[in-house]
Amino acid sequence: MLDAEFRSEEKFSRLSIAYDNENEKQKVNQQIDIIISKYTIKPEVYVTGVSNGKEVLVIEYGEDINRESGAIFEEMIQALEITHLI
Repeated sequence: MLDAEFRSEEKFSRLSIAYDNENEKQKVNQQIDIIISKYTIKPEVYVTGVSNGKEVLVIEYGEDINRESGAIFEEMIQALEITHLI
């Protein structure tokens, strides 16, 4: 099961997606890459490790003046079938 957290401020927004295993990691990376490639605005994307071997994929839009990232994040959440956001 994927866990996700969303944060937003004035021109900054971030979606963090935690996954448990290699299958989830591949699914997340594949879907995120497909969605990001459809848009001209590009985020900073990085992975961090957390306890128990879990990893978190972080997608950040730092200068999102037109707030385009909201629709992009919504598409990501739907594609990954995430039903609960923190």
